[in-house]
Amino acid sequence: MSTNLDELFESNRRWAAETERRSPGFFTKLLAQQAPQYLWIGCADSRVPANEILGLLPGDVFVHRNVANVVVHSDLNALSVIQFAIDMLKVQHIMVVGHYGCGGVRAAMMGLRIGLADNWIRHVQDVRHKHRAWLDGMADEELRLKALCELNVLEQSLNVCESTVVQDAWARGQSVVVHGWVYGLHNGLIEDLRMTVADAAGVAAAYGLALGAVKTRYDAIRKNGKP
Repeated sequence: MSTNLDELFESNRRWAAETERRSPGFFTKLLAQQAPQYLWIGCADSRVPANEILGLLPGDVFVHRNVANVVVHSDLNALSVIQFAIDMLKVQHIMVVGHYGCGGVRAAMMGLRIGLADNWIRHVQDVRHKHRAWLDGMADEELRLKALCELNVLEQSLNVCESTVVQDAWARGQSVVVHGWVYGLHNGLIEDLRMTVADAAGVAAAYGLALGAVKTRYDAIRKNGKP
């Protein structure tokens, strides 16, 4: 196995040169400020790069990623990112973005043991247990996995909304909108799961409507074989 990564350094040089060619002074301007409007909370999966998917440049998106895009109230890493984004960067939108074909979600669904990460994936298993009766009603395994990917996004979006950081921002009148999205590896497109919340009073209703929409859509697929 090679111990050097010269090809990555060369690729970096090409990228930097091409970026500067397309936009002279880009890095000088980037150095002067960081003022993104968006916080992306997504999966650590290497196939889900936030900036590229959104078609945005470095500096446009603040990003936090972990296995299966989980946000829990005991995770000081995630909460610190959210607070920095809201309090220091003044982001206006927080997007929780899952993706179909997520290995963490698959492990949670199938009870696979993968090591230390089992303890982290337990949070996704909690989502599975919460909706177990409904999920178990689907005979198609891949359909269940897709549904759990979406349910996980809704639960983690709810967790973001209920965090003290976001609740405090809303209480002081700061504009922060939380969104729940899912990304398709098969087509490169983002789907809006309609979990969109702009204030504390709207959390429960938005979650209920989004959850109802997900379950209605999958029930239709299960019944008719089409969305």
